[in-house]
Amino acid sequence: MTATSFRYLSRDALALKSDVTGARFWAVALDRTMLTYFEAPPGTHFEAHSHESEQITLVLEGDLFFELEGRTVCVRAGEVIAIPSNVPHAVYTREQSARAVDAWSPVMDKYRS
Repeated sequence: MTATSFRYLSRDALALKSDVTGARFWAVALDRTMLTYFEAPPGTHFEAHSHESEQITLVLEGDLFFELEGRTVCVRAGEVIAIPSNVPHAVYTREQSARAVDAWSPVMDKYRS
C-alpha cells in the first residue's frame, strides 16, 4: 500500500470473523496502524499474552476485565485502556457481553485481513 492509497469499507465489507471462545471481530489495517472491532459474549477469555503492538481499547458496550501488572482493571462502556508494547495481559468478560474497538501500532498480523 502506498502513502497516497486509502481504503473505504462499507458496513457490508466489515464481516465478522470468529476468534476465541465465540468472540467475533473485523479488522482494517494500513501499513503501520490497525483498527479492530470485537464482540465478546459472556465468558469470553483471551489468555495471558503480550505483543509488540501498542494497544488502545475503547469499550463501546458492557465491561471488559484486563489482568495486567498484578491487578484486574474493569473497563466499562465509554472508558479506555492503553497498554504499552510487550506488557503481558489477559482479557475477559463475565456475565455480560461486550463490544469494543482496538487501535494497534504496529499492525497485529494475527488480525490482518
